[in-house]
Amino acid sequence: MNDKSICCLSPVALDLPAEAIALAEDLARISKALAHPIRVRIVQLLLARETCLCGQIVDELPVSQATVSQHLKVLKNAGLIRGEIDGPRVCYCADRTALGRHAELLGALVGAHPNQELEVLR
Repeated sequence: MNDKSICCLSPVALDLPAEAIALAEDLARISKALAHPIRVRIVQLLLARETCLCGQIVDELPVSQATVSQHLKVLKNAGLIRGEIDGPRVCYCADRTALGRHAELLGALVGAHPNQELEVLR
């Protein structure tokens, strides 16, 4: 028996409804934003505090201010964090609703069966 026969026992049709495709794309987009250890650490730091200044984030990480800013931009563009201008600074906080949705999407993926639409709690 070769490796192909082990992993591909029976073909599975992937005729997913448009809503399931949209959910899959959303999950992939958010997962991509969290696919770097520094960005995961930033989210952890923001979840541990209600708000956080960019400078405080830099003090907690072994990377430069410019690198932190780039990671913050990726997370903000993905909708996982919010940033509010406060004078010369930007205060960042985790968007707990968006992060909760990501957890639901991931849970739906883990619990989904082939040919079954991803169902997410709303």
